[in-house]
Amino acid sequence: MSGLVDVLAIVAVVVLVIARQFRPRRLDADRRWWVAPVVLIFLAVREPGLLDPGHRTASALLLGVELLIALVTGLGWAWTTRIWAAPDGAVWSRGSRAGVGVWITGIALRAGLAGLGAAFGLHQDTSALLLGLALTLLVRSGILAWRAQGLRPLPGQAGQRAAYGADVPRPLSKERV
Repeated sequence: MSGLVDVLAIVAVVVLVIARQFRPRRLDADRRWWVAPVVLIFLAVREPGLLDPGHRTASALLLGVELLIALVTGLGWAWTTRIWAAPDGAVWSRGSRAGVGVWITGIALRAGLAGLGAAFGLHQDTSALLLGLALTLLVRSGILAWRAQGLRPLPGQAGQRAAYGADVPRPLSKERV
């Protein structure tokens, strides 16, 4: 795949994911939430430009930092996403403003990392960015699927489970310290 096609695929996935983040979406943990990230991973690793042939060690280090940023971005995005159970037992999710902050921070860190690599003369293809995006999506989707399992009623269980944190009793007044 050419660099232009990689860039277009990355932009399309990011726009789609961010646009869908702010609308309530039904989570289906039983679905194949891992398919899209695995396809992106396949597309990233099949290209030869993942590591700079002239600087393999430095570009592998740069790729490792890229993947660490992607992992942390996926974790932050998953934990800033609000999830709740509807009265019918369906689990829903919606992104938050904090999630936008996580995305902006992740993108800024990746841009800074790419600039640092360019300053040292390292050339990495867009495959590294595609791999990082795939890891971000995989981590986020996996954590949301795991969190959603805790909200679903167990088979044969009467009643519905409330959203995370909804069953914490609120004090009637503030405690004096």
